[in-house]
Amino acid sequence: MYTGTALFDLLLPGDSQSLKTKRSYVRPIIAALRKFEVSAAEVGALDRHGRAEIGVAVVAADTGHVREVLDACERLVAGRPELDLLSVRRRLHGDDE
Repeated sequence: MYTGTALFDLLLPGDSQSLKTKRSYVRPIIAALRKFEVSAAEVGALDRHGRAEIGVAVVAADTGHVREVLDACERLVAGRPELDLLSVRRRLHGDDE
């Protein structure tokens, strides 16, 4: 069994000056990520209006599938024209750890 995680650090548009507006950007991203059958949630920068951190976790039988799913998630987030993807941190955990 292998697990993979990714943490996306996002810069939201300038009109994101309230938590309600921030949610309007973050919720659709999380919903779209969940279509890849991953666990996804806003996990950081919860009180900062213009920033968001979204975490993703996936479990699979082989590392190749974990990487494919995380690649697809990263492409989805990076392809959102309304925000800037500042960084992505990934970790892969396997049976050998």
